[in-house]
Amino acid sequence: MVALDTGSDLFWIPCDCIECAPLSGYHGSLDRDLGIYKPAESTTSRHLPCSHELCLLGSDCTNQKQPCPYNTKYLQENTTSSGLLVEDILHLDSRESHAPVKASVIIGCGRKQSGSYLDGIAPDGLLGLGMADISVPSFLARAGLVRNSFSMCFTKDSGRIFFGDQGVSTQQSTPFVPLYGKLQTYTVNVDKSCVGHKCFESTSFQAIVDSGTSFTALPLDIYKAVAIEEATSFDYCYSASPLVMPDVPTVTLTFAGNKSFQPVNPTFLLHDEEGAVAGFCLAVVQSPEPIGIIAQNFLLGYHVVFDRENMKLGWYRSECHDLDNSTTVPLGPSQHNSPEDPLPSNEQQTSPAVTPAVAGRARASSSGPTNLHKLLANSHLLLLLTMSTVFFIS
Repeated sequence: MVALDTGSDLFWIPCDCIECAPLSGYHGSLDRDLGIYKPAESTTSRHLPCSHELCLLGSDCTNQKQPCPYNTKYLQENTTSSGLLVEDILHLDSRESHAPVKASVIIGCGRKQSGSYLDGIAPDGLLGLGMADISVPSFLARAGLVRNSFSMCFTKDSGRIFFGDQGVSTQQSTPFVPLYGKLQTYTVNVDKSCVGHKCFESTSFQAIVDSGTSFTALPLDIYKAVAIEEATSFDYCYSASPLVMPDVPTVTLTFAGNKSFQPVNPTFLLHDEEGAVAGFCLAVVQSPEPIGIIAQNFLLGYHVVFDRENMKLGWYRSECHDLDNSTTVPLGPSQHNSPEDPLPSNEQQTSPAVTPAVAGRARASSSGPTNLHKLLANSHLLLLLTMSTVFFIS
C-alpha cells in the first residue's frame, strides 16, 4: 500500500530493511496485511547497475557493474529514504477487464528510512508520479502501454488512480508552465483568487499541484486576505455553534482562459472535548514566496487529470464512484511494437529539488529562492489512507 505523490518521482518501497517503519500498527485498521518486498524471492528482479543512465549516483560507484544506490533527501528534518535500485515487474489491473498488465519499472528498494518515514507517514512505500524518466507513468508511456497521462479521483473515503486516462471532453483545463525556467513539475499559473464574493486583482502566482502535500499553501497577500481571527496551528479560524455552522467562505482559483477551480471543502473542523463541532479553520498555510501549492485538501471531490502528453492539468467535479466516461487507452499490449527493454536511453531528467513529497520536502536547490524551501519544510504533514493504493510486484 503506497502513498500517491505527484510531487516526487521515485517509486520506493521498504525492502531488505535495515531501518524501516513498523507495519504492525496498521494491521488493525486495514482490510489487508502489509508486506515487505524481497527481491531475492522474485524471479524477475534484477539490480540496476551503476552504469545505467537512470543511476544518478553512478559516479560514486567503485565498479560500474555493482548495484546502483539511491538516497532521497527531504527538507523535512532528517527525513530520507535510501537503498538500491532494482528493476522488476509491476502488475496492474485493466479497466477493460483484460488480463492484468505486466510493466517493467524501476523500484527503490528502501533499506533504510529516517525522520518522518519512521513515524509511519508512508509505512509501506511511496509512488512518485512526477515527470522524470524514472517515474512509473513515464515507464508505462514509453513502453506503449498507455497514453502519457494519468488521473486521480478521491474523496475522504475512497479514491482511484488510472494510468492512461485523459479525462472527459467537458472538463476544464490549464497548461503546465515552467518553474524556474524548467518544465519538470506539475506547475500552473493562477491568474486570480477569490474568497467569497471578494476577488483580488493583480494577484497572479504559480502553484505546484501536489497530491503528496496535505494542506494548500497560498502566497502571503492572498493568505492574509482571508483573515478573521488568529488561533490554533492554522492562522485563520472561525467559531461555530454545535447546532449551527456559519457559512463557510468559498475559495476560487482562476487559471488561464478564465478557467475556475473551487475546492469542495477547504476547511479543517475543530471539535470540543465532547466531540461536537466547535469551529473550523481554513486549512491553508502561508507561502513566503509568490509560489503556492495546490495540495490534497483542495483536490478532494475532483477528478484530476495530469495530461503529460498535452502538458495540461484537467479537472471536473466527481464523487469518484463512476469513472467510466473517461477517455482512456486500455492497459494492455501496445498496438505498436515496444522494445524488449523499455528503459530509456536518453539522459535522466530529474524534477527540481524543491518539489514536495508526502513525508517531507525534497533536497535544497541552489537555483530557487531559499524562502520556498522554508514553505516546503514547514508545510503540515498528514497522510490520508485515501491517498494510498495497492500494487503487486513480483
